[in-house]
Amino acid sequence: MTTRPTLADLSRQLADRAEAFCRRYLSNGYRSGRFWCVGDAYNSEGASMYVRLTGPSTGKGARGKWTDAATGEHGDLLDVIALQNGNRWKEALAEARAFLSLPEPAVPEPARNVSPASDTTESARRLWGYGRSIAGTPAAAYLRSRGLEHAVGEPSLRFHPRCLYRPSQKEPGPDTWHPALIARITDLSGAVMGVSRTWLAPDGRGKAALRDPRRGLGQQLGHGVRFRGTVPDLMVAGEGVETVLSLKLLLPAVPHVAGLSGGHLGALILPPGLRHLYIARDADPAGERGAAILRARAEAAGVLVSYLDPREDDHNRDLCHLGPRDLALHLAPQLDPNHAVAHLRFEDGEAAAA
Repeated sequence: MTTRPTLADLSRQLADRAEAFCRRYLSNGYRSGRFWCVGDAYNSEGASMYVRLTGPSTGKGARGKWTDAATGEHGDLLDVIALQNGNRWKEALAEARAFLSLPEPAVPEPARNVSPASDTTESARRLWGYGRSIAGTPAAAYLRSRGLEHAVGEPSLRFHPRCLYRPSQKEPGPDTWHPALIARITDLSGAVMGVSRTWLAPDGRGKAALRDPRRGLGQQLGHGVRFRGTVPDLMVAGEGVETVLSLKLLLPAVPHVAGLSGGHLGALILPPGLRHLYIARDADPAGERGAAILRARAEAAGVLVSYLDPREDDHNRDLCHLGPRDLALHLAPQLDPNHAVAHLRFEDGEAAAA
């Protein structure tokens, strides 16, 4: 009789194929010596998370173990699959068996305890609680430099005067503290699931001179930074906070959500009752891939989807270079005519169709 592999067995077998695993599930990363570097366990671009590709099967320095220097998260490769499946362990274990070409068990497997990797939500909530109003801070100066003065009072944004930055494996050095713009990541009910941190220069005229000045903390998968509106069945989704806020300036009544990366954009959980989704598509491979995934999911749920394409790389760059009026004129042909008439505005509040 063949003995069913335990959860520890599955984890060890995944670790034995660590590089092949990373190339499939963490494909936005790259090999660097004995490590695979990537943005986070959700396959975001970056290098703050590192996976050991070699080492003993157990104990200190074991292969398949990973740490995210940006958040302190850590775990094994089975945890990565679980996180990417929203901690739904039945689906995660099925995915792990499929990757290893193992048969389905005859008896359901026991649930695994939630790993430390997924347990940073409370840290994110505490960090959000430490934030304060943006007005008169370097965060306000940063928003002004991006043409986003209107966002200074947004409830989903706060300022942290001294936010910890922990270097990654690729940038050895001491921990440092910098002013930061904090964006609240919520689920559909409004519960805080995480935060996005953008570390800033002391005067706010740009980001801090760090290797990775923007990082997330908490559970991002399926969630986003939400900016409220009054139109119930319409929504704009984009990748970056600045991109979404640029469109919010011109479509103030429409709800907006920022997924914070191409991968997370594709995984956004859509609200019930949504009829028309506009996806603000960044002009790069990761943005286009995330937009395509979200579009396929939305259309499968019966939602009408339209793209909003920038003239340059993204809509915030367009806002800075074109100004609000010309950006509105660029967006108008991409909107449903009824939406353009009802919701598209210039900076001064004038209707775009006027």
